[in-house]
Amino acid sequence: MKFVGRLLVVLLLLPSLGFAQVPATTDSAPPAVPAPAAAPTDAAAPAAASVASPTEPPVAAPAQAVLPKDLSVWGMFMAADWVVQAVMVGLVLASVLTWTVFVAKSLELAMAVRRQRRLLAGLDSAASLDKAPASDLVAAAQAEQRLSADTVDDRDGLKERVASRLERLEAATGRRMLKGTGVLATIGSTAPFVGLFGTVWGIMNSFIGISRSQTTNLAVVAPGIAEALLATALGLAAAIPAVVIYNHFSRRVTAYRALVGDTSAAVLRLVSRDLGRR
Repeated sequence: MKFVGRLLVVLLLLPSLGFAQVPATTDSAPPAVPAPAAAPTDAAAPAAASVASPTEPPVAAPAQAVLPKDLSVWGMFMAADWVVQAVMVGLVLASVLTWTVFVAKSLELAMAVRRQRRLLAGLDSAASLDKAPASDLVAAAQAEQRLSADTVDDRDGLKERVASRLERLEAATGRRMLKGTGVLATIGSTAPFVGLFGTVWGIMNSFIGISRSQTTNLAVVAPGIAEALLATALGLAAAIPAVVIYNHFSRRVTAYRALVGDTSAAVLRLVSRDLGRR
């Protein structure tokens, strides 16, 4: 009985002494091993990168240059450089002067031609120089007759002297009618070059704007080019009418001088007729 009691005590103390319990069978399944985590897909990579660095500042889009809204003639003039503005003002004044000369000389020539035609009709119908209508040509012929009154039988000499006086009056009349048209020739020949100067200055401003902004954007180049083209247009607008009007007046003055020549011939006929009566 004592042996049996000691055996029971030993069996009760075995677990407390640390002996592992032997599994009952060897056919039991091994413990499960956890599977590795799946790698993130390519589509999720940018999102993960953005989440990983939330403090990175976003990249700003480049600023778009804005073209000037007012591209009218007045707007381009006000936005132009002071040199280009001076060129434009000078060309506008030249154009105004051209049309002023056109109106003034047209009225003057119209009245002179009308007066000369009436004089020519009166001379053709006059019987002698004393009955001719008053005019500079008639007064010059009468003055030469008075100065040659003491000459004896000098008909040819008197005619030559009267013709000389009339020729000088014709030349003076032509110069008087051409007065004021010389400015038209000046404007017609110089206005394109003045406009070209404004063009070159505007293009220079465009290149300076490109250099300062370090960009060839149209918003930087457009204003200077627009100013340059406006200066060119004003130069042509001043030059073309000036040339056309100058040529018009040249023809009109030539026709008027021919009419004055006919009047001088009529005066000479009256002088010759008076000399024949003597």
